[in-house]
This record gives sequence, C-alpha cells and structure tokens, in this order.
Amino acid sequence: MKRGEMAEAEILYKSVLKAFPTNKKAKQGLAGLKNLPKTSAKLNASQEAIEQLIRFYNTGRLELVIEKAQKLIKILPEEFVVWNLLGAASAGLGKVKQAAQAFKRAIEIDPKFADGHNNFGLACQKLGRREEAITAFTIALKLNPNYARAYNNLGNSLKEIGNLEEAIKAYKKALSLEPKYAAGYNNLGNALKDQGKLSQAITAFNKALQLQDDNAATYNNIGLTLKDQGKLEEAKESFNKALSLKSDYAKAHRNLSTLVKYKRGNSQIKSVDQLLKRTEINVGDKCRLHYAAAKMKEDIGELEEAFKHFVTGGALRKKLLSYNLKQDEKFFSEIKATADTIESLNLQLDFEQINSTPIFILGMPRSGTTLIEQILSCHSKVQAAGELIFLDRLASKLCRGLQEITSKALLKVRHQYLQELGKISEGNLFVTDKMPQNFLYLGLILKILPEAKIIHLKRDSAATCWSNFKHYFSASGLGFSNDLNDTVGYFKLYSDLMKFWDSKYSDEIYHLNYDNLTHEQEKETKKLINFLDIDWEDACLSPHSNKRSVRTASQLQVRKKVYKGSSDVWRKFEPYLDGIFDELPEF
Repeated sequence: MKRGEMAEAEILYKSVLKAFPTNKKAKQGLAGLKNLPKTSAKLNASQEAIEQLIRFYNTGRLELVIEKAQKLIKILPEEFVVWNLLGAASAGLGKVKQAAQAFKRAIEIDPKFADGHNNFGLACQKLGRREEAITAFTIALKLNPNYARAYNNLGNSLKEIGNLEEAIKAYKKALSLEPKYAAGYNNLGNALKDQGKLSQAITAFNKALQLQDDNAATYNNIGLTLKDQGKLEEAKESFNKALSLKSDYAKAHRNLSTLVKYKRGNSQIKSVDQLLKRTEINVGDKCRLHYAAAKMKEDIGELEEAFKHFVTGGALRKKLLSYNLKQDEKFFSEIKATADTIESLNLQLDFEQINSTPIFILGMPRSGTTLIEQILSCHSKVQAAGELIFLDRLASKLCRGLQEITSKALLKVRHQYLQELGKISEGNLFVTDKMPQNFLYLGLILKILPEAKIIHLKRDSAATCWSNFKHYFSASGLGFSNDLNDTVGYFKLYSDLMKFWDSKYSDEIYHLNYDNLTHEQEKETKKLINFLDIDWEDACLSPHSNKRSVRTASQLQVRKKVYKGSSDVWRKFEPYLDGIFDELPEF
C-alpha cells in the first residue's frame, strides 16, 4: 500500500480476512483502500484476474491456477503475487522444482516479500537443498521477526542437518509467538526425541494433543517415542490410536507392523491389502504399505508374496530418492583420491586433555553396530551418543576434494567435532559414535583424532545385504538398500574401501566379527573391553538389560539377549534371489 501497489494490497488484505475474519489491521487497511480512487482499467483487470486465481487456489483447483497463472505472467511478468500463486499451486501438486523456480522469481521481483522467502525455503527443503532453505527462512525472519511459521520451518531444516540445539530454539521461538501451534509442539517433540530426551518429547506431544486431540500424526510420534523407550505395548496402543483416527495412515501401519508378530486373520493385514489396491494413494504411502505388507506376509509364511512386496516397496523408495549406484561409486572414488593428501599433512595437534575420547563403531549398516554400542554403554565409563551426523556434516566436502584440504581445515573439523561431542558426553571418559558409514572417513578420523578408538564390525556379507534390503530406512542417505543389485554393489564398494584403509592403518582398527560375538559372547566382549584399556565390568554381558533409549533400526533386537542364528534368516528367501549373493566378498 505504501508503495502504491493498491491491487496487490487489497488482495493480501482479503486473503488475511479470509483466514482471520476478525483481524483489525486487515479491516482497517481494506477500509483505507476503499477510500482511494482506482488508478486504471488495467489495474482493475489485473486485480480481478489475480482474485480469480486466489479463488481457484482456495477451492483446490490447482491445475487451473497453474494454467491461468502461466498466461497471466506473460501479461504481468513483474506481478510477484501471480508468481507466488504459481509456486503454491505447483507445490500442492508435487511439482517442487517448478514451485521453487516460481517462488524464486517472486522474491526476485519483491525481495521484501517475507512469505515468498518462506515458501522458497519450503520448496528447497523438499528438494534437499538444506543450506538454501535455512538462508531463505532466515531472510523471511529478518523481514518479519514475528513469523512463527518461518521459525518452525527453520527448525525443521536445522533438525535435518543435525543441529538439534538450534532447531529446538527455533521451535520454542515459534511457540512463544504462536502458543496454540500444535504442529510446532509436534516438531519440538520430534527434535527432543532425536536428542534422546524422550520424557520431554512426550510432554511436547501431549501439549500438541491438548490443542488438537484428533491428530493421528501426534499419536504416531508418541508411538515411536514409546518404542525408543522400550515400552512396546504402549507404543502399539498409540499406533492403533493413530489408525483409529486415520485408517489409511501408512506411516502408522508400517510402524505398527514392526511390533506385531502376525497370524492369519489379523484385521490389519486385510486393511493394508485393501489400501494397496487404491489408485489414488501417493507413492510415499504406497511404499510404506508395501514394507508393512512384506513384514505381514513373512510372519504368516507367505515368503514369495513377502519378497514381491520387498521388491516393489524398494523400487518405489529408490524412485522417491532418485538413487543411482553411480553416485556412490563416485563418492568412494573421491574418498580414495584424497586419502594420501590428508595423510601427508603435518598437523600441529594441540594435545590438550580431551575430556571424552570418541569410540567410532562403524561398518555396513545392519552389521551389529547398535549391539556393540549397547554392550559398551553398559560400562560405567562409556556414554552412548548413537548415530551422530557431525562428521558427515563437517568433513564430507573435505574428504571428497570439494573443499581445499589444508592443515587449518582439518584442525577446524577436529575442534568442531570435539566441541559437539562435549555437549553430549555428560562427563564420561568415552563417548560412542555409532554412525556406521563413518567408515568413509576413517583416514580423516585417524589423522585428526589419533586418540580415538576404532571398532569395525564385520558380519556375514549375505546376511548384511539382506538385512539392509528388507528394512525401510526413513533416512534418505541409504538409497543403495532399496534394490538388491545396488545393495550388493554398495557392499563391494564398502569391502574394497575397508581393505584400502586396512592396508594403511591395520594396527589402529579393531575388527570385530558379529557372528563370533554371538557364538562366544563373553570371550569377544572381554577382548573388546580390553582393547579400550578399561577395567572389566560384568554388566557388559547383559546388553539387553541396558535401559538407555535406542533409536536405530535394531532397537527391538538389542532388547533381547544376544542370540545366535540371525545371520541365517535370509536363507529362507534364497529360492527367490537367483544367486545374487554368490559373488559377494567375505572379509
């Protein structure tokens, strides 16, 4: 209005009043506009066209919005409201790249358009462009410091990059601005859950329920948190509550399926089968339902059907992630190419007293890393930190040669990693980092953290590949697991890289065979504790009694006593595998 853009101002005031009919500022603004003369017939025409677009958008006619907006921007190429509507409609139809382009054009036209920056951030978030998303939300907040939704969205992006402390601050700021924001409490709960603060997470979810007691997603989140706490029956109840509110809720169906041992006649089996016949169900939900169906069919002995569901669900997940094994082949090649440069640098390490020594537990996902962390964290001097993404965030570009490799850069990674570790060590002598794929950064770890302990888990190669393939990983960085050929290909890359590291650092890596551990638990556990050079404690023989929360895919297995035979489970599916594991390398 101050800039003389009366048509746009009127549209925005009306939009506010449609959502918030009692908003005084919008009413006053609209009244003020009515007292001003219309400037031209062209302005009236453009205003009417834009208002029509808004009506189409509000009634869900998104294809029509896109069609009309694309015509209108040819006439009004500098109309940021039209570009914003084009972006919103595109996003609503899942055309995220097109949405991002439209939102970007809107904020180029009007750099002070806070909503546009927020919308662009949301599109970048969906495209995995996290740093761009964080920048966009930050700009939106500079333009409008009271923008609760932008704080919430910023929190989501910070959470994605593992910066949980800052994410929680952002969620709390959003809630201070909008105390009745149920989704904000849900997101806060999820961040607290990822921090391992499970009781606080439950409190946040309960606040969300007080504001919106029929939200199936909240009950699903509570179920996941209870599962992390080992309260499995309560978790089942929460997933069932979510399904009672939303019977087609694919996330809850899959989550519940991980806790139930199915028998023929279970009503959920029929529900999932019926949902899979629907044509309108989106790809993400269909993928989750196939994994749920696979678990159900496996439980009732219909192995061929189970295998088909694993294959179909995996194919959908691979498509969603746009995964190609060549991406990882390039990644592994880059890691090898920089290894000698990293090794050759002369670091002037400041050997100040490190309060907490990191223990890296690494190897292929599903190789037993969670069990080892559970065993070690039974010891009074070891703090379990779970799967930390610090190293990947801090060092990936360096190790791939995408950033200049200098002594200063390596020392910065060391300092930042130890700083992050110190925040979660709780004063313990050792802290475990059990991100399996830290094996990628072994050369860097041994260079910048010579104090660290390295434990490499080895497990039967076929068992490892099968376990990866059959599991639905919610994280996006495990795309290789969705197709058996990719899984085998990735395992070969991993095996080759570990041989490469072993040729350089064999004396500094402790190789632990998972299957040997399950057969000779006490002997192998004592050898492991001896490697850490700490006193023996009998509690390390009872990892199933460890009360700490477990948030990985192995959370159910590690709550049982260490048992033999898990590496043979894949053999019942052998008739359907066409010998795909025959040429797998063994360590």
